[in-house]
Amino acid sequence: MLMAGGAGNRMKNPVPKQFAELAGKPVLMYTFDIFRKYDPEIEFILVLPETETDQWNQLVAKHKFEIGYQLALGGETRFHSVKNGLKLIPDDGIVFIHDAVRPLVSVETITNCYQTALNKGNAIPVIAVAESIRKVKGNNNKAVDRSRYFLVQTPQTFQTNLIKKAYRQEYSPFFTDDASVLEAAGEKINLVDGNRENIKITFPEDLTQVELLLQKNRNNSTI
Repeated sequence: MLMAGGAGNRMKNPVPKQFAELAGKPVLMYTFDIFRKYDPEIEFILVLPETETDQWNQLVAKHKFEIGYQLALGGETRFHSVKNGLKLIPDDGIVFIHDAVRPLVSVETITNCYQTALNKGNAIPVIAVAESIRKVKGNNNKAVDRSRYFLVQTPQTFQTNLIKKAYRQEYSPFFTDDASVLEAAGEKINLVDGNRENIKITFPEDLTQVELLLQKNRNNSTI
């Protein structure tokens, strides 16, 4: 399930970030491609705001995009958008819930998530914090042990029956991702290694970095 519901206000760009073009192709289409590379038979659900469906359909026609998918409409928050997408998924199986603006997730990361979710119920890709971090409380701040903290990525991956059950809860502002929803339902979260290139495009400079990494990957594939 590809979550493409963000407005992208921090991009300072009238074009939604999932539709921004990198080397002549929208970000979202690269994301479809990497999951197809992982499994050519994978089934997609695209969660998109209703206000952006026309623009997406225009891009589909322009780029002759032929990968099949089911469309779910975005909701008031990410929680509600995911809930709408889950309605289209059978109760049995494994579901990946992935930020559409992370086009550089690796096949290895996807595979790690799948295998762990299959065996343990869920899997969340993370990377270690490289920078020093400080905790701010009121007017004070102090250094904390960065080895105890990790940055969370997607695809957050679940046995479908577990995550659908978790999404029957009432919405809470604390639900910043799918793992927090499942955790609130009493499930232990399993962490797996992500890949550092799996950048979430949020700011304009992220587009530049992702484009450079895509070019590097293309060059390596032709060597």
